[in-house]
Amino acid sequence: MLTNQYLEKTPHQIPIFQGEQVDIEDKGSVVIDNNNDDKILDSDADNSVANSGYSDSSFGDFTRNGMLKVGEGSLEHNTITRSFLEGMRNRGKDTKIVAIHKNSASGSAGRARWLTFRIFTEAVSQKSGGDANLRFGWFGGSREKICQVISHGFSLCSETANGESHGFGISLSPPKFCIDSAASATVDENGLRHMLLCRVVMGKMEVIPAGSKQFQPSSTEFDSGVDNLEEPRKFIVWSAFMNSHIFPAYIISFQAPCFNGLNTNLGRSVRPSSPWMSFPALLSILSRFLEPSKMALIFKFYDDFRKNKISRLTLIRKVRQISGDRLLAAIIRNCTNKQLVIGRSNRGRKY
Repeated sequence: MLTNQYLEKTPHQIPIFQGEQVDIEDKGSVVIDNNNDDKILDSDADNSVANSGYSDSSFGDFTRNGMLKVGEGSLEHNTITRSFLEGMRNRGKDTKIVAIHKNSASGSAGRARWLTFRIFTEAVSQKSGGDANLRFGWFGGSREKICQVISHGFSLCSETANGESHGFGISLSPPKFCIDSAASATVDENGLRHMLLCRVVMGKMEVIPAGSKQFQPSSTEFDSGVDNLEEPRKFIVWSAFMNSHIFPAYIISFQAPCFNGLNTNLGRSVRPSSPWMSFPALLSILSRFLEPSKMALIFKFYDDFRKNKISRLTLIRKVRQISGDRLLAAIIRNCTNKQLVIGRSNRGRKY
């Protein structure tokens, strides 16, 4: 029960997994005790990011939204890492976790979302005879989408592409099949992908067949949907419950090979994406072509983006206005084909 004593605790006194038995690998349980924040937020966390070539500022949009870095080497970090890499299947050996951040449930909005999740967990538990059927689920998306979820919650429910919809709702992947959601995690300007590890109140589940247009439980008996009761690869949380039955507990930032054409044994593949390159690499090459005054302006906009003052789309629009689409297209196309050779003598060349 959520007693008054529990509700009166401050956000930092409400550990996400205190005393809970956590089984995110579907084969072995561990107990994660987050009572000691110093143990989690130790110096190893800074070293893990620095050694990967990413500074704390690379994750400023996460920390500003109440996410705290998890120390590398802690039980919490090791458990999540092991489960994630196993769920990546044959891509696990080529996947590198760069950082893990946990939801501190800080601030009035963050604390409200956390308490809402706990209240609905208790409600479903009472309805289901004492078992809310809490699961872990992975959600992949763009960096902007991940930030939107941790800032404001889930907002859009849509069917999966290629006719593989299992109803209209938020689709998450069980731990052993996190590779399915990883295919939706697009690369950001730093070459990283990001996923949410969420706590999910599943309650009583019903099978939702592929191609279904269902958008709510078929009856009051059910709370959520799955593609298969015996071994689900999709957890479906209906839109009415998406911000009460899902709590984004962690953000995992990682590097992985391209997912183009990846077959996740669901009868679908990911369409190849357009050519891309990271912003730092693009700026480095642009500096060989553009005047210093133009580069100074681009770096200003890039700094504003990193400080969360402007959106990624605004940054892209500004870079296009300053450098021109022809130059950008030539750089990205040639870099993608690994044929670009630019010397200092090319400075000032026009397209």
